[in-house]
Amino acid sequence: HQLVQRIHDSPPRIVLVTAGAGTHALSWLLGVPGASRTMLEALVPYDEAASIDFLGQPAQQYVSDTTARLMAGRALTRARLLRHEEETVIGLACTAAIVSDRPKRGQHRAHITTWQNERVTSYHLIIDKGRRDREGEESLVSKLMLNALATAYGLEDQLDLGLGPADTLTIEVSDLEASARSLHDSEIGFFGVDGTGHIRIDDNVPPLLLSGSFHPLHDGHLELGRVASEMMGQPIAFELSAHNVDKPPLPIPVILDRVAQFAGRWPIYASDAPTFIGKARLYPGTTFVIGFDTAVRVPMAKYYDNSEQKMLASLAEIRELGCHFLVAGRADKDGHFQDASELAVPDHLRDLFIAIPQDRFRRDISSTELRQAGKRGSR
Repeated sequence: HQLVQRIHDSPPRIVLVTAGAGTHALSWLLGVPGASRTMLEALVPYDEAASIDFLGQPAQQYVSDTTARLMAGRALTRARLLRHEEETVIGLACTAAIVSDRPKRGQHRAHITTWQNERVTSYHLIIDKGRRDREGEESLVSKLMLNALATAYGLEDQLDLGLGPADTLTIEVSDLEASARSLHDSEIGFFGVDGTGHIRIDDNVPPLLLSGSFHPLHDGHLELGRVASEMMGQPIAFELSAHNVDKPPLPIPVILDRVAQFAGRWPIYASDAPTFIGKARLYPGTTFVIGFDTAVRVPMAKYYDNSEQKMLASLAEIRELGCHFLVAGRADKDGHFQDASELAVPDHLRDLFIAIPQDRFRRDISSTELRQAGKRGSR
């Protein structure tokens, strides 16, 4: 009761999603006055169809660390959708296999994850099989969920789990804030966060990157990513420019907030390269998916110290690095559809720019208009 009250008295709000165990945690949270200050929503997607609907994809294994992390990421983006104004939110997820009416051949276990803008924390509990009945295992998992939530809230209070010598608990933290700080301080050129919240720094350069400010992420971005992936036969990832040639650098909290939009679903990279020559050096061999307005700026001398020679040399280097641009067209104010064929690019460099046909993608969504209308974007 005391720990739950401390949680209710703290600012963050949560979306809780659990399957297999952990319903006592929900009951305890709701059983103490003040739950409306904490809970935005609780979900129990037990059936496979419910899980697929929540995750947006089938789980490879339902009781696993990967699935718990994906669930927590989707819980976070759900919380961001439901929250009031700019409330701090947390996604809490649990997937577990405990005592049931049919004996389990595998381990009794629980995977619990909290996902917040600053970090992703996973708890892996292997339960001493046969030591407890279902009520005992359910209580253990639920207590661990409350402890995980308390830690995410910055509370020192913890419930006694009563772990035995054959129970094992391991904890893994992905410190997104530390990576964002290293990027902001130019200690690293980029970092990536995959759909499960694991941090990527030097490995696995993505073959296909959709660059943008994602303020906010919207359906146009997601649809463009899907079309680009189909055209190129490669998985899509997204890239946030922490430094932009026309704007000041993004503060660390803003980087983290933009990255959080992709939690539990899409790989997102953040880089400090404001120009595409810089991006090409960070991501050799990558195809950059961009809109027409951005593509127009790529061959502009003003972005290369007003030097036509530097612009040509940079585009030549981008080609040498194996990079290309996949360009989504758009309609101008007169309704004329503009695509990559209309770019002011020297003929010998025109093959750097690949046009997405109008019949494959045409969606004019303005992030500015979404913000002005108070809309939340997509997830």
